[in-house]
Amino acid sequence: MDFGLFCLMNQRSTSQSAQAILSQTSEQVKAAETAGFKTAWFAEHHFSNYSLTPSPLLMVANMAALTTKIQLGTGVLVLPLYHPARLLAEIGMADQMAQGRLVLGIGSGYQPFEFERFGLDLEEAKDRTLEMLEIIEGGLTRSEISFRGTYIHQAETQINVHPLDNRMPDIWIAGGHPELLLKAAEHNYTPIITGRLFGPEFLVEQKDYCSQFWTQSGKSPEQLNFATLGAAHICNSKAEARDFAENLRFQARLAYQLRHRTEVLENGMLVESPLENELSLDEIVNNIIVGDAETCAEKCVEIIRRVKPVHMALYFTIGNISHVRAMQSIEVFGSQVIPAIEKEVGPLDQFG
Repeated sequence: MDFGLFCLMNQRSTSQSAQAILSQTSEQVKAAETAGFKTAWFAEHHFSNYSLTPSPLLMVANMAALTTKIQLGTGVLVLPLYHPARLLAEIGMADQMAQGRLVLGIGSGYQPFEFERFGLDLEEAKDRTLEMLEIIEGGLTRSEISFRGTYIHQAETQINVHPLDNRMPDIWIAGGHPELLLKAAEHNYTPIITGRLFGPEFLVEQKDYCSQFWTQSGKSPEQLNFATLGAAHICNSKAEARDFAENLRFQARLAYQLRHRTEVLENGMLVESPLENELSLDEIVNNIIVGDAETCAEKCVEIIRRVKPVHMALYFTIGNISHVRAMQSIEVFGSQVIPAIEKEVGPLDQFG
């Protein structure tokens, strides 16, 4: 197994400029590469400060010129929002620029706020995603593509730029829709599932849920490559741990509001509101990978032993967590936490 850096690039205050967030994210990706992380992931969201990244492929292209070995992942492409011919060409171009380091994370989306502004119906998202995925599966390695589905009609079109060596990039699937997970099982795609603000037991349950689709497809659940998305922060005080938890709670509140169509914007910024029955800061601290290096290693070891993921993607900055703290956390995770994990469980490549 290995670790990844997840870049949401959200904005909690207007004092955080888009340029500063972009520059700091670039520095954090370079630091993650130095620290031995396998992949850097870039989110896709639109029209709010929940995330300032409208195009993961633009971030891949940007970071391709600033890195040499770390994989660059779309985390994730919201497929219903794209025109198929353009997306195929841009995937090919991004992978060429990254010299074959592109990893394709895809999803169907979950925010009606975004879909409405593209003139789309979220109720159609799953079916549009399945059609787009079918196009991607054929179009990235063929010189021409055509498709006629329920929602997408693509006239025969030549695709001039393909991924490096005409290879099919690895595909990862976000979200828990049964049809998408069955598709993942049939094609050996990797589901990447967020742990939200919960502990390892939630991830165990999510892996069990995904496993049923491998069984349904006639495969052993042992063939499931399962990946997780969570948060990590290295700190030496309870106050800093609670501060990180408070920023994660900010993100969770905004995500809930955008999912359930209860968002409120003032001057272009989402208004944060408490949720019913939300976890306390101390509960969040207990659940997530936060604390000193030893504590974070112990929490990772528990997840590795119980969940056996092939990959753990981690937020190191969220909300108004400073760039300095994020950079320190990434460096310490690579220099102290990963060696401590391997001292406890052995080489990580034996897991997953």
